[in-house]
Amino acid sequence: MRIISLNAWGGAMFDDLTPWIATCDADVLCLQEVTHTPGLDGWTAFEDADRALPQRANLLADVRARLSRHHALFTASDAGPVHDRDGHAYRQDFGVASFVADTLPVVGLRTAFVHGNYVEYAEDWPNDGRPRAAQAVRVYDRAAGRFVTVVQVHGLRDPRGKGDTPARLAQAERLAELVTGASEEGDVTVLCGDFNLLPDSEMFPILAKAGLTDLVRDADTRTSRYRKPLRHASYLLVSDPAAVRRFEVLADPEVSDHRALLLDL
Repeated sequence: MRIISLNAWGGAMFDDLTPWIATCDADVLCLQEVTHTPGLDGWTAFEDADRALPQRANLLADVRARLSRHHALFTASDAGPVHDRDGHAYRQDFGVASFVADTLPVVGLRTAFVHGNYVEYAEDWPNDGRPRAAQAVRVYDRAAGRFVTVVQVHGLRDPRGKGDTPARLAQAERLAELVTGASEEGDVTVLCGDFNLLPDSEMFPILAKAGLTDLVRDADTRTSRYRKPLRHASYLLVSDPAAVRRFEVLADPEVSDHRALLLDL
């Protein structure tokens, strides 16, 4: 069973991302920074006080069209304004999506906000404190005869940096609660995503108490598209390291400003 996690950067590298998605052979593909804008497709732009980025208007639909034999599960954390090329305004949902192969029975679903609660922004997207939702899906792996619970999260972004804060520690506790609540005894549990944290974060001891082992540690999880010197962001943890057949931080191809994390169980 193959699980891949990637911060998709809103589809900013769409021309590279889409052929990779079609051939990555993920049984469960976990994407962060997924957009969904009802009534709009193609390109738009995201702007807050810090950044202006090209972005797909409906990355959820873009990926779903290329993974027609996967179930698409989307959880929105917040929503705000975007505009098409003619200046018409639309409401865009922003969150995380899991794409699960239709050969895997989905036997459990759970979502939880690990920071804040759902918000709709009337005018401007804020650059700080935006809510974060995590998503858990429990599947039955017929080939291995076991249940696997996959949890993904896009952690709180703080423009002041990636160090621990009270909000991030509270996020860790909520995330650990979701992990333990979504999985059952005997499951292989995987937690993945863009945590927006450093490898020495206190989140990892909290997650260790929930039975998870970090496989990334201090590996570089950024691509050449990311210009800042700090190279840590994405992580993947498992409940049973002995169940890992292969784990790799993929440096190639570059399909985002984050590297994809690949796990074969």
